[in-house]
Amino acid sequence: MPDLDLLHISLADQCLYGFARGQLRVRVPVSTARNGAGERNGSGCTPRGMHQVRAKIGAGLPLNAVLVGRRWAGEVWSPELHAKNPDRDWILTRILWLSGCEPGVNRLGAVDTFRRYIYLHGTPDTEPMGIALSHGCIRLRNTDLLSLFERVPAHCPVRIEQAACPQWASLKFSMKDYP
Repeated sequence: MPDLDLLHISLADQCLYGFARGQLRVRVPVSTARNGAGERNGSGCTPRGMHQVRAKIGAGLPLNAVLVGRRWAGEVWSPELHAKNPDRDWILTRILWLSGCEPGVNRLGAVDTFRRYIYLHGTPDTEPMGIALSHGCIRLRNTDLLSLFERVPAHCPVRIEQAACPQWASLKFSMKDYP
């Protein structure tokens, strides 16, 4: 059941923070763009600013389901499949498709997050987290994404910022304390 009402992604921390009614409930490592922050079409950068989850894709698919063009390709990622396609940018398990909320910053024209196909999506467990390596999207561990997918409603606000969030990064809490 969706309970999170804000996601905050820190590019400096390479971390996603999820909030419910102002309380930190989720903290998971991510991997954002190797090219850094930026909003321009074709930049390969992760866009900043306020966004929303425009679409949730992949409900009911198996863990490690391979998505191509936002559709299940009928494949499930495995080391063997990876070896056959070593240069593929794997989009796995689920997609939370983002749409910018700030015209001229991350919405419309040459800076449209939605038209750039910027997602939160799963990636092979062999890919490192906490290191900026993506082509613009926000990569997560598949198990983290499965949990997040169930807890995030459509249109949930998502803020992406360059700044570090040391007060949240150091906060002690136990995931077992929260649904």
